[in-house]
Amino acid sequence: MLPDPEPKAPSPRVRATMNRLDIIKAVAKVLTTKGEAAQAVETTFETVRAALGREEKVVISNFGTFRVKHRQQRQGRNPKTGQQVTVPPRKGVRFKASKNLLQP
Repeated sequence: MLPDPEPKAPSPRVRATMNRLDIIKAVAKVLTTKGEAAQAVETTFETVRAALGREEKVVISNFGTFRVKHRQQRQGRNPKTGQQVTVPPRKGVRFKASKNLLQP
């Protein structure tokens, strides 16, 4: 039989990602139940989503600022055919990290 290969260490380029469930688990350590944590996280996200929907700026101290960015209509090019197309105006969300968040 061949020996078991040694487990590989994660590549330094691979970044771990945090999702909604990971945030709920972290909040659950402070609250009494996982259900309460899920409700707290969902309420927070819904509040931010609603404020951005009203085009309000959302400022979270020592974390950052979310704001709605308007993009104007522009001329683009279809990469497949090379034909010029009009890209319609749209809205997007921008995030600017706080200086405290970026400090090691």
